[in-house]
Parts: sequence; structure tokens; C-alpha cells
Amino acid sequence: QVQLVESGGGLVQAGGSLRLSCVASGSFFSINAMGWYRQAPGKERELVATVPSGGSTNYADSVKGRFTISRDNAKNTVHLQMNSLKSEDTAVYYCNAIVVGGTGRYVGSYWGQGTQVTVSS
Repeated sequence: QVQLVESGGGLVQAGGSLRLSCVASGSFFSINAMGWYRQAPGKERELVATVPSGGSTNYADSVKGRFTISRDNAKNTVHLQMNSLKSEDTAVYYCNAIVVGGTGRYVGSYWGQGTQVTVSS
């Protein structure tokens, strides 16, 4: 089983910054991709940014140039630095991890409990 615990959410004024962190723990062989998704009230969950174990990052167009995803493979941790926040960034942010087995076999997709980010205008 894999547990993901997020931290760093909160209330910030428009133009401000927040840094989200997510730590993966439990029994697993390896994590392939890690990422952040968000869900605003009345909307579907959407991708914010992802980072594979070895490769280039991927960002939603709406956050390019403002958000930066980073990963520490040794600590099974992923961070999301959010700058120049806008009111439309208000949402619950979820951490995601794609876990694989020893041969690269897909094991599962795991989610954190979510952390609220509220940007006041």
C-alpha cells in the first residue's frame, strides 16, 4: 500500500506564492511519475503538473511560467512551487503517484487526501 501526504496549502492573496509538498510512504518498489492535480468547486479534477522519474516535466497551459514542479527521488517527495497566484488557482490540490514493480509493471495510481489552496483577489 502507498500513502501520500500533502502539506503547504493555505490562504494567500493574489500575486502571492505557496509551496506544496507531498511525501510518499509505504511498501512499493518504485514510483514512476509523480504529479499534482486540482479540483475547483463544480469542476472536474485537472492536471496541474507532472514529473516522471527520468524525463521532462509537463504543465497545464494555465500554470506555465508560474508553477514549478520538482522531485526528490531519494525521499519519494514532490513539490509544487506556485508563484503569481490568481483567484482561478483556488482549488483542492491532490498529489498523485504512479507506482511500478520491479520489471516496470504498472502497480497502481495513488492519491493524497488533498490540500486546499485559496487565493483571494
